[in-house]
Amino acid sequence: MKSRLPAPEAPYIAEPLAHADQPVHDERVPIYLHELGFDELRARLAADGLRPAHAATLWNALQYRAQTDLLAREDFPPPLRRWLEWRLGVECLLDMPEVSSHTPSSDGLTDKFLLRLQDGQEIETVVMGYEGRHTACVSTQAGCAMGCVFCATGQMGFARHLRPGEIVAQVLHARRVLQGAGRRLRNLVLMGMGEPLHNYDNVMKALQILSDTRGCNIGPSKMSISTVGVVPGILRLAEEDRPYNLAVSLHGSTEEERAALIPANQRWPLHELVQSCRTYGEKTGRKIFFAWTLIAGVNDSPAHARRVAALLQGLRAHVNLIPLNETAGYAGRECAESSASVFHGIIQDAGIPCTIRQKRGIDVAAGCGQLKAARRKRERAAPQAA
Repeated sequence: MKSRLPAPEAPYIAEPLAHADQPVHDERVPIYLHELGFDELRARLAADGLRPAHAATLWNALQYRAQTDLLAREDFPPPLRRWLEWRLGVECLLDMPEVSSHTPSSDGLTDKFLLRLQDGQEIETVVMGYEGRHTACVSTQAGCAMGCVFCATGQMGFARHLRPGEIVAQVLHARRVLQGAGRRLRNLVLMGMGEPLHNYDNVMKALQILSDTRGCNIGPSKMSISTVGVVPGILRLAEEDRPYNLAVSLHGSTEEERAALIPANQRWPLHELVQSCRTYGEKTGRKIFFAWTLIAGVNDSPAHARRVAALLQGLRAHVNLIPLNETAGYAGRECAESSASVFHGIIQDAGIPCTIRQKRGIDVAAGCGQLKAARRKRERAAPQAA
């Protein structure tokens, strides 16, 4: 005789799950299903007497099919459906940000989404099309604490870290958008709002979930983590031998020059950053992608290019040149094509691969450094991650 699940007790309201390593069976704290790994989801269901096959079915709906209305599924096995009716919305929650706005670019290849989270914070996610592939650019924080002077997000200030499920939910949103057009998401870049290595643990948990072959199945080699130069995070990536691509924002070739653009250089000076990159390269053997935003009259001269080439000698490096995308606080400094071409040639002649990045979504402020959303005051201290 099949056993029936007990009726739910009175709903318990608690603070959202803050850390990925909190116990998955603690029923005093709601669990966000989108930030459970497959084994964690299986253990959670097993605690209520459900078989592993039910976990596989639920994982498929959550992470592979990116479905949002689970109770609308009529083909779920009865035990799983009863479990969802019992737990969903009380002890177990879903990450389903509301789309506040959708702004397509005139380039026909870029779509920017303003997503509202459960506490009212807003973040931006961008879906970009390239020949033969589509890429999602996602946020890892609401706002950013790094304060880079030419970045709109940096001028917002910092509100809070995103939970793993809130990062995963952006990718699932991108998948739904592309699936509706018969397309597939292949690449993921953590280059949206926030500093990924400032939110290290939550970011790594999200990437683990997104790379699971039973779910989104985005290969680690198709995932890129962009950092302004958080040295402890780079060294931790090296020590843990994480399989993701590392992109480092450089932008200055001397301590003074970089500090004027990136306040974080005062905490992690350029020489320490470059040394951490050498350590990363030695430990992992992986190439590092260095981003250089070309700002007219500031860092786009041949002398700058030669200093960059000297800094990166001996590293397995690739330089991405990014012509400045104007923001409200940094306008009128767009680099001339001729200057970008000369800079590119000097880096290439030094034996370092170099690319001038394609501009995408500039007309809708979806380009590098342009993402910005309304910033809400923090109502509670956000958990810190090194």
